[in-house]
Amino acid sequence: MGQLSGAAAIAGIGATEFSKNSGRSELRLATEAVQTALADAGLTPADVDGLVSFTMDTNSEIAVARAVGIPELTYFSRIHYGGGAACSTVQQAAMAVATGVADVVVAYRAFNERSGLRFGQVNSAVANQENSSGTDNAFSYPHGLSTPAAFVAMVAQRYLHEFGATSEDFGRIAVVDRKHAANNPEAFFYGKPITLADHQQSRYIAEPLHLLDCCQESDGGVAIVVVSAERARDLPNPPAVISAAASGSGVDQFIMTSYYRDELAALPEMGLVGRQLWEQSGLRPDDMDAAILYDHFTPYTLLQLEELGFCGRGEAKDFVREPGALEVGGRLPLNTHGGQLGEAYIHGMNGIAEAVRQLRGTSVNQVPGAERVVVTAGTGVPTSGLVLTAA
Repeated sequence: MGQLSGAAAIAGIGATEFSKNSGRSELRLATEAVQTALADAGLTPADVDGLVSFTMDTNSEIAVARAVGIPELTYFSRIHYGGGAACSTVQQAAMAVATGVADVVVAYRAFNERSGLRFGQVNSAVANQENSSGTDNAFSYPHGLSTPAAFVAMVAQRYLHEFGATSEDFGRIAVVDRKHAANNPEAFFYGKPITLADHQQSRYIAEPLHLLDCCQESDGGVAIVVVSAERARDLPNPPAVISAAASGSGVDQFIMTSYYRDELAALPEMGLVGRQLWEQSGLRPDDMDAAILYDHFTPYTLLQLEELGFCGRGEAKDFVREPGALEVGGRLPLNTHGGQLGEAYIHGMNGIAEAVRQLRGTSVNQVPGAERVVVTAGTGVPTSGLVLTAA
């Protein structure tokens, strides 16, 4: 683990606009994001020799290479488990760079997740796959547990029961995300903050989850350029050093909700990722200047605060109730881009880009002097995380 910490850095970030109808193919979205990220890094397609994405991405590495004009690849990789892959893409890119397998690796994710295949809808094909995942899902789908919101609602209800939290505590995550998004011109909900009353009055999707507890469905693409920390120092923008990168799957792991664990209202896979992040980086939760926590559903954001050690079990409700705690100037500025609830749902990759902006000092909701940021990927599934630091 020690060999990875500090060996690589993010030198470039790029994205398309975020919309509900991109009007172009997912390959074109990926291509635009990669080209923009390379330009940001001061590099050309000819410099790239590695590409990493999600197994869920429809754009193969070789198709992106052809479209972008990347001549040769010495490294290519895909990571499973949906949004849980986000930070793992950067981890794999960093490992490839640190071991000399590749010099410039670009991680990308692009989809028409609103105008095309919508992940939030019932999709019977998920339970009909001829593989182990299809077998797993076949136990829950016939009983109506057939959307991510329904899966998460089970955990959320148990969490409320066990720890005395309330729906308003979930809503506080949505309110702060939308406050930050309202100040972000790139966010879909730019200029559209919400109140806690708005959250409470929004309709139920799967009780106790309200509409405003659930992230957006978005069209768009994001790309991240990873090079050695040494090379990054010579490129145009201040590097975001990858001080820690971790992946994790917990005991009795399933997808979205692991029903057979002794403790239902927990995310031990994120606890595992957190322990690795703090060990690798030599830092602690209290050292973080900001947190970009994967917010596909608000309850899992509270659980992440606990699993990562920002507070004890059942104490996230008290953490988020502290006035201003999650805002710039507060105890732990959260999702300063607006998160997936407010900016866009690009499977967590836009959150990594925001962490880089914080370290560069270019965020629209800049944390003064930010030097250390923790980022997480999708939870409820095998997941991943990063600690990024200023050079």
